[in-house]
Amino acid sequence: MTIVERQEWLVPSRRTADGGTAPSHDRTPRVFLAALGTHGDVLPVIALGAALQARNHPVRIAAPAHFRPLAARAGLSFHPIGTEADFARAMSQPDLWHPVRGARAMLEAVVEAVEPTYRWLEAEARPGLDRVVASTLALGARVAQERLGLSLTTLHMMPMLVESRFAPPRLPGLPLPRLVPARLRHDLGRGADRFVLDPAALPPLNAFRAGLGLAPVKRLRHWWHSPEQVLLAVPDWYAPPQADWPAQITQIGFPLADTYGDDAGLAPDLGAFLQAGPAPLVFTYGSAMAGAQPFFATAVALCRLSGRRGILLSGRADEIPRDLPPGLCHAAYAPLSRLLPSCAALIHHGGVGTVAQALAAGCPQLIVPVAFDHADEAQRVARLGVGASLWRWRFTARRARRVIDGLLGSGRVARACREVQMLVRSENGVAQACEAIGGSRGN
Repeated sequence: MTIVERQEWLVPSRRTADGGTAPSHDRTPRVFLAALGTHGDVLPVIALGAALQARNHPVRIAAPAHFRPLAARAGLSFHPIGTEADFARAMSQPDLWHPVRGARAMLEAVVEAVEPTYRWLEAEARPGLDRVVASTLALGARVAQERLGLSLTTLHMMPMLVESRFAPPRLPGLPLPRLVPARLRHDLGRGADRFVLDPAALPPLNAFRAGLGLAPVKRLRHWWHSPEQVLLAVPDWYAPPQADWPAQITQIGFPLADTYGDDAGLAPDLGAFLQAGPAPLVFTYGSAMAGAQPFFATAVALCRLSGRRGILLSGRADEIPRDLPPGLCHAAYAPLSRLLPSCAALIHHGGVGTVAQALAAGCPQLIVPVAFDHADEAQRVARLGVGASLWRWRFTARRARRVIDGLLGSGRVARACREVQMLVRSENGVAQACEAIGGSRGN
């Protein structure tokens, strides 16, 4: 089928009286959003969809079935990628949160969504008229761009996704000294691509592409950038642009989106806890991470040792120690933009969305990196002077107490937090993304 024939075939249809279909003459451009991952990957795309829809852009979004209620609350037309059971199975993989094996486990789950994402766009989107915006892991959208001629913007949420010889990211599981030359660190990253990322993703991806008559992809981290437009959703003061970045990259501010999560506000009992005493410490290990019992056990010991109050955020109640002592409470979810302004410090895994919320609240942070980009984000936070990090095997109550006391007792850290908070508040990443994608259609 030629591109022209496919364009005609893809024009949306309406039902006729005899149950058949007839071509629709509606030529209104629509925006198709595709997102894969956990809350940190999907919530910014839901926020973007809501903002585009408020600007009178018709929006469709595809994401794991787990996020259907959140998309519905935002008023977005939703298409599930996989089932709730598929999402639960992917998140429960034992290796998913391993610093080295995690990337392979993640990509093996991601490639299963390539064909469903592609087929959705093949059936619904109109080349030359509609626009597609896809998060990094929604690889099916990138295939659809090549095969169907769709206009695609790639949305990267973290700087680690963009390769650079001059400023290579800090890799998970490799605590290299800062004095190691950038070229050597870049070569190690190329090795990770060659022996971890590409072997996990490329064989099934290229098998699907072969069935569509497309040439094989040689390097995933080069191919996943749309040649048309890439939005990197971190500001330039957080990740300075590099001379060897692809020319089509545009940086925008952090797309803060936590109010599109499980709750838009604080639960009454959590609000009452905040009012009942001094500013607490907040502990979270992300929205989907399994195996966080040691982290939360250390959190309880830390609060006991320091005499500080604490809030343990986790959607997995079985990972929270039983019979919490006075001054500690557990909450399944809380939007950090509502919570952190009333808290002393945030102790977390290092996901970029969580980092951004702490920066926006002017809240010092201690990062205990796990996998993926966490160590890289921790290094950037430390360079800004607004936080510190401890590797998981060094995260003990005594060490963490010393680090947190140092952060909270430092005038330099307090000033840096205020300065960075002003930078974050001066930007609106979601609005900037809307402008880059298509501006406002008006009424």
